[in-house]
Formats: sequence, structure tokens, C-alpha cells
Amino acid sequence: MQDIEAFLNEAGELLGPRGLTRDPELMEPWLTDWRGRFKGAALAMASPASSQEVASLVKLCARHKIAIVPQGGNSGMCGGATPDKTGEAILLSLRRMNAIRSLDTQSRQAVCEAGVILQTLHEAAEAENLRFPLTLGGKGSATIGGLISTNAGGTQVLRHGSMRAQVLGLEAVLADGSIFDSLVPLKKDNRGFDLKQVLIGSEGTLGIVTAATLRLLPALSDRKVIWAGVPSLSAARTLLLHCENVAGEALEGFEVLQQTTLNDVLAHVPGTRKPLAGDHAWHALIEVVADANRTGGLGTLAEDMLTSAAEKGLLEDAVISANETQAEAFWLLRDEIAPAEKAKGPAVQHDISVPVEKMPDFVDAAIPLMEESWPGTEAVAFGHLGDGNVHFHVIAPPGVDALAWQEGDGKKISGQVYELVTKWGGSISAEHGIGQLKRDELGRLGDPVSLSIMRSVKQALDPVGLLNPGKLVPLA
Repeated sequence: MQDIEAFLNEAGELLGPRGLTRDPELMEPWLTDWRGRFKGAALAMASPASSQEVASLVKLCARHKIAIVPQGGNSGMCGGATPDKTGEAILLSLRRMNAIRSLDTQSRQAVCEAGVILQTLHEAAEAENLRFPLTLGGKGSATIGGLISTNAGGTQVLRHGSMRAQVLGLEAVLADGSIFDSLVPLKKDNRGFDLKQVLIGSEGTLGIVTAATLRLLPALSDRKVIWAGVPSLSAARTLLLHCENVAGEALEGFEVLQQTTLNDVLAHVPGTRKPLAGDHAWHALIEVVADANRTGGLGTLAEDMLTSAAEKGLLEDAVISANETQAEAFWLLRDEIAPAEKAKGPAVQHDISVPVEKMPDFVDAAIPLMEESWPGTEAVAFGHLGDGNVHFHVIAPPGVDALAWQEGDGKKISGQVYELVTKWGGSISAEHGIGQLKRDELGRLGDPVSLSIMRSVKQALDPVGLLNPGKLVPLA
């Protein structure tokens, strides 16, 4: 039988007053996920200050058989960092571990602890005339450890790949309290499995990420952000291919959203303005960039790209950012989609992907299907067209009880969306992870062989099941 008081006393001695709290008011903000769909309880919240403290705490938890729920900025979308309602687990916050241990301008690498906030890394790299090539709307709260654990994407995946592509080395604490240290990056290393890749995207179910070596790139010397109106998502896809042909490696971002979504953001965020004079069924947000190695004017490239697109009838209207302030204003409209939708009312959100070339046809089929199947709902799609990942959301009818709708019709809608995505050869999770939100759907729709391998890896690395139980890995 567990001796909870003995465990908590030992944990308190190990971590000190700053490192462990049982105060309900201090814990409360961290026991509910960002979207407010999951609320849990915990024995206490641990906030270790070092990897060694994490390792010692995990050994203590293993001895007392206390489950551990790791958490970064608590900005995840699938409830992956929220404990269950039993209150039998300890919430492990990595936020105190927020040091950038090193930033090497010669190798263009940074070693960051798990609690480093993404925006902090951006600013540190910028100070050295470098940049970290991954960004997203929640950059002010998302942490490096959380981004690694969910293999986050963002708006620059088109050119630079997801978080997995940015991780050169990794440090993590395993379920027995041992420290996996693979921070030193090697270009070539054939000593068996690349174990850091197993931990990336595992959502804290196989190990607790405590630090990482990340790649940096030269700072940008210029960028141009373009807002274009197009008649359809299929037209946006054709415009994307045109931009790729003209701009090549200079094309860094290509986002899409509907007019209704833009209207919601404009209504929600004070001081925002329509980028274009008229309305358009779909909008494309395009970014082309130049680093210090590029020769020639980026403005000329952007103008030539748009002129040739217009001549081919690929867009209805477009504007190029005149300065950095306008460029940021364009991106703000994209970054504020999630908060604007949250303010509008309850919705079920689906972070999905299908083969890139099929995305327009999928969205064109899925939107009317959902709205016809569930009268009163509104289906919207937005996101990263260039990598086949869009966020497909179904907004509840006005006036419904949020929780009751999400637990009733909302779950049925999500099941239908995921079945449709699977039939189209896609994935029910493109960049947000599985968490507890999609675990059962993964078990229902996932490939049996892949699921069997996942369960075997989980059993091998966490045989007692103490690391983030109930998340990611479906029950057999």
C-alpha cells in the first residue's frame, strides 16, 4: 500500500519549498488544459530546478509507485499534460528549468532546458544574429520540452520541418530515474537505434525531456509577407505550387483561412484591419524570406511572383507588406484564430493531415458533409496547406451548453471526422499530439501493427506505467 504522506515528505525534502507545493490555489491554474476540456487533480505539483532533481524525484515516485504527469507551458491542445481526476498522480512542472545552457554561434546550436519558452529562445538567437526556425501562435507560453514531447509543427514546417527536425540532441529522464544523455550531436552515428527519435513526440509517456540541443539558422536579412485572396482552396493549392516554382527556398510559409474565420478574428481583436478591400472565399498568407547569403531584392521576387500569378489568374487580389509592422499585423490575424474561435463559443477541433495534393478535395467534401449531418454547426478549415495539415473545426450551434454538447454531439462529430480522414489515407493528428483527447480514437482507427509496437515500447521503457498514464498509447 502506498504511504502518500511519507512520499510527499520525502519529495518536499528533496525539492525544497520552491520545488513542491500542495497549495490548491497555486496548483489550480495548471490542472485544466488550455481549451478547458479536461480538469484533473494531483497530489502535489513538483517544480524541480535541475535534471538531477527530476531524476531523483522519478526514482522516488518509482519506489512509491506514484504516477507522474509532466507539464510545460500547459498550452497543449489534446489534454496531454492534464492529470486525471483521481488525484493520485503528481504534476511535474518543468517551468523552473528555463536556462539556455549554451548558445554557440560557430556551430549554430543552442542547448536549452525543457522549461525555456519558445519566444525566449527566439530573442536569445536574434541577439546573436541567428534564429530558431519554428514558431507558432503560442510562442509566448509554449516551452521547448512541450514542443519536443508533442513534435510540434507551426507555420514554418513548409521549409524547415517540425520540431523533430530541429532537435540535434536530447536529454531525458526515464521511468527508473536514469538519465538518457544524448545532447552532443553527431552528423553520423550508427550505434544502433536513434533513441532520441523515439522520445520526440512521445508526450512524456516514455521519458521526461529535460534538455535539448537545437539547431539555429542565420538571421533573416529581409522578409516579405503577402496576403492574397483566392476563390477556392483548390486555387490556393495551385497558387502554392506557383510560389514554390518561382521562389524556391525563399518560400517559408503558406497559410490559408476562410473569409468567415478572418471575420471572427477582426471582430475579436481590437485594432485589426482587413488586409484586402474586398471579401474572398479563401485567403492565403505567404511569406518569402532572405538570409544574409541571398543576393538580389526580395521585394522584386515577391512582386514578380504575384504578377505572374495574377497573369495566370491564380489570385483575385493581393498585397505585399510595406514594412515589418504590416508584416506582423498580417501574421497577427493568423495567430489569433484560436483565441477568436475560443471566444466565439464551443467547438470540436481536429488537427488533421491528408496527402498534400488531396487537401483541397478533402476540405471541399468534409465541410458540407459535417454541416449537413449536424444542422446548426459551422465547419471551418485553416492552417498549413503546404504540408497537408489543416485544422478542421466544427463550431457548435448557438446557445448550446458547451460541456454537454462537447461530450455528446461533439464526440460523435469528431468520430465522423476521424473516420473520414482515415478513409482519405490521412492522420488524426498532424502536429498537436494525441494526449487523452484522441487516445481512444487512435486505438479504434490506428494500424494494429503500429499500435502493437507502441504498446511494446511503452512496456519496455515504463513497465509499471508511471509516466503520463492514460495518454497517447491506447489500451490493448
